[in-house]
Amino acid sequence: MQSQDVAQRPAPPSPAGPVVDVEQAEAALVEHYPRLVRLAYLVLPPGLGRSRRVVTAHALTQRALPRNRTPAPVIPAQSTGRHGDPGYALVRLQVLRTALEAGLPLKRKAWPKRSQLPPVLPQVWGLKLFPRSGGADELALDQRLSTLSGPARAAYALRGIERLADDGVREVLTAAGVADADGALLEADGIPAQYGLLDSPEFDPCSLQARPTDLMRRRQHLKAALAAGAALLVCGALLGLPGEGWGPDGAAAPPYARNPSAQAALDPAKLTRVPATAWRGSARTDFSVWPARGDLTGDTALLRRALAVWARPGETVQVSATPGTPSGGPAGPPQLLYAGTVDAARVVILYDGLRIARYAEPKDGTQGAALDFARVDGAGRAEAGAVVLGRADGNVRYLTAPWVAKAGERDLMKPGSGAMDLTLTDGVTAPLASPALRSGPCTSWNVLQVTDGSRTRLLTDLGELVPARLTAGRPGSPGEASGAEALRVWQPFACSLGTLRSAGVRNVNAWAFNEQPLPDASGSAAWVCTRADTWRGGGARVLAQFHTPGGRYGAVAAKAENVAACGARDPHVLAGVLWKAEAGDWYLLAAGSRETTSIRATGGVDGSAQGSLLTVPAEQGARAELKGTLEDGRSLGGLR
Repeated sequence: MQSQDVAQRPAPPSPAGPVVDVEQAEAALVEHYPRLVRLAYLVLPPGLGRSRRVVTAHALTQRALPRNRTPAPVIPAQSTGRHGDPGYALVRLQVLRTALEAGLPLKRKAWPKRSQLPPVLPQVWGLKLFPRSGGADELALDQRLSTLSGPARAAYALRGIERLADDGVREVLTAAGVADADGALLEADGIPAQYGLLDSPEFDPCSLQARPTDLMRRRQHLKAALAAGAALLVCGALLGLPGEGWGPDGAAAPPYARNPSAQAALDPAKLTRVPATAWRGSARTDFSVWPARGDLTGDTALLRRALAVWARPGETVQVSATPGTPSGGPAGPPQLLYAGTVDAARVVILYDGLRIARYAEPKDGTQGAALDFARVDGAGRAEAGAVVLGRADGNVRYLTAPWVAKAGERDLMKPGSGAMDLTLTDGVTAPLASPALRSGPCTSWNVLQVTDGSRTRLLTDLGELVPARLTAGRPGSPGEASGAEALRVWQPFACSLGTLRSAGVRNVNAWAFNEQPLPDASGSAAWVCTRADTWRGGGARVLAQFHTPGGRYGAVAAKAENVAACGARDPHVLAGVLWKAEAGDWYLLAAGSRETTSIRATGGVDGSAQGSLLTVPAEQGARAELKGTLEDGRSLGGLR
């Protein structure tokens, strides 16, 4: 078995720390629940299957609460601010311990542990739940992790999710009952350190897709099998009448209910088609004024299949949706944006006022059809600039808005190289390299540049149906990222966009909030905050990044999710980083937005400074809590 490195005896007692109340442990579990569930999911044996791993991960995390006051383990935590919370250390250790136990082999002469049995709760009857699919990099990493033992997967997850050093990982594994922690670390070294991919929806058991379980087996267990069989025979006879068969609907599932509204939404003749010049005189400038384009807009059979699959995707249809996007059928006749041939596929793009839906089928048949959804409610002229038509051979093609007069491709990591013009044919771009399809090290980041009158905008492919808009500047009043200064700001941080794939991102803003002289007089470092807002409103991701002179890439100093920092509602941020000078000395460097009047560091580093910058000598591996004061007297906490 893969988990033979876990000691099959009671875990050795870990050094006792502060006594944790049940209420304190519960608060830590609730606050960090998504992170704990993700940790359990990664450690659980892959042989359980994705659906059972999801349910088991939630069950183990929810059962991690102690029954009474319990000493917390003294285990070093990562540099995300949780090191001061003994409640978090306690529940994390319990989650890790039970996840490792779940992979132990069952013994004939011993009762199985509770974690080795299918969870009683939570249960979702009639559905299989599994995380959303990531890109090729995430799939490759998942396959590599499946070859590791349980302790090695735990070591990799603690390094990547918890950002623990090897000494800390060794202590956590030992406290969790792993007999050979050094061996687990050595085995984990065989997997490339792609820790940023662990934040992907591929490994997120809290952002799920649902599919039915084995329908035939469920049907066999129904008590009214005879009555159900009779009803199915009657339905089958009705559906098999001439003119009402399933053939014209292609890969769609059988229609289970019929009503006038639903039938109208499936009628190609009732699709909304907007005149080519409607956008010029419309009060709105969004997807609602896009005309129907493409060489197959008159192919009624294709349009019927696209509408039918949207309403009832069959088992062979690959369905994907950005987070927070409903995937049900349209409420009424949608608007046709495109129907045509794209590379080796026939593609139909539809819009229902809330979502963009893309139906694609191979040119040689309807088997292997795909259906993708993206939420676009509230889109304006800037966000409604392009839609992905298709991806192939590492490239992506876009359908651009009718007001886009010119399109180009540029490398965000080479701000001085200019843009290469792309041919536009009826709004369809020539193929350009997609960073969402690339594997391996990040050496370039190609984006789509569109020109709309006097404005030039940059859009980037993040693996979804609608590209994300890039901006730069102070939150609340950012400018387009196409200007010379904005391009220089984005250059070192372009590769950080890779952490935002498949997250439903609407726009990403880069804000250079401060500049800090380095203590060894080697120049000044730039502090930049990147904020990715989503179409659904929640789930915004914020990164405070640090870039030293001459460095090709920026370094992530702090990150947070679902916070107002660096946004229009709260255009302030405070972050710090440990920095090593060429001479070998270590320093804590911290910076706040320009309105910060003082900064204080406590904990592993003690120091304070007036103004928005702080430089304090420190020791390697030190941890510090940051607190700032704004001009209006409000307190500003460090981003984490």
